[in-house]
Amino acid sequence: MKQPGWGVLAGALGAAATGVVVGVAAKQRAKIAADRRRLATQLSETSEAPRGEPCSVMADDGVRLSCEEIEADGKAALTVVLVHGFALDRRTWHFQRPFLAGLTDPRVRVVLYDQRSHGRSERAPRESCTIEQLGHDLDAVIRALAPEGPLVLVGHSMGGMTIMALADLFPELVKERVAGVAFLATSAGEVGSSGLSGTWLSRRNPLTRGVGLLAAFQPSLVEGVRKAAGDVVWAVTRRLAYGDRSVSPALVDLADSMISANAVDALTDFVDTIGSHDRLAALPALATCEVLVAAGDADRVIPFSHSEVIAAELPEARLVRFDGVGHLPMLEQADAMNAALADLLRRCAARGRGSLRRLRRRKA
Repeated sequence: MKQPGWGVLAGALGAAATGVVVGVAAKQRAKIAADRRRLATQLSETSEAPRGEPCSVMADDGVRLSCEEIEADGKAALTVVLVHGFALDRRTWHFQRPFLAGLTDPRVRVVLYDQRSHGRSERAPRESCTIEQLGHDLDAVIRALAPEGPLVLVGHSMGGMTIMALADLFPELVKERVAGVAFLATSAGEVGSSGLSGTWLSRRNPLTRGVGLLAAFQPSLVEGVRKAAGDVVWAVTRRLAYGDRSVSPALVDLADSMISANAVDALTDFVDTIGSHDRLAALPALATCEVLVAAGDADRVIPFSHSEVIAAELPEARLVRFDGVGHLPMLEQADAMNAALADLLRRCAARGRGSLRRLRRRKA
């Protein structure tokens, strides 16, 4: 399987954190800054994002998870839970919030949250930063904020891995309540090439280990270096997050602000678990669900081939390929992604109505 770009991302963060990029020639940094200004546009919004009701959920190990609920305008047929990816936060769903809140066929309520050590959620101990624990966290959010009714789980990147962990840990929950799942730009395993020496997705890599240690003991130094190298990191973010180099800089700013809001050592805490993630065997538990698998074929972080593997394990899944799109299709091609999600939700709602009709016929 093609080696994904997680190593490049980790390398970029590591280089920034250790000061390698501080020595970039002033001329090059000026060019990046000029390019950033030249392309500057305003982030276009078709409607104002709805305000969610903020709340907190306590994970089973006591870590506080920052959450939001957006209620439907009327009776909701489904609850959609949005699960963001590595180094990001729930702002990932900038364009999906107003779209989902405005749906009438079907009406849905929306639950969003920040993964542990990400966004506004509490910083978690390093030993708890595992995909398995993220699966438990998702279960805690569901129990607290969506305790009944059919669910649709939408996961991007590490968020998709979180859903796989949930299916592995709680197959009965999936069987009884999960009507649909969307896997966006994610992987079921082999995220890091296990035979490649010096892979970034291992604490055995001296730079990854060094960055984590330095960030733990000298956080102000590391964050200061990262801030000083802002234009360089911005350019790297644009290259890794998006397939289109002329993408609106406002979208790059959004991705950059999410990444920058997370402490470097908090991110390195997840390196091992992403690199060792292997939940191909958990996918059959989702065979009873409506499934969407979607990704861009210009994704430098998790290549499109990983989505093809997931779809092959779930033959009834709908595989959507976004031409020329990078790792953030929900931002880069928001309209197309929203259309794919709407199709998934309609299929889930139709399945629910069919089940209700069958139940009524049996009672009659």
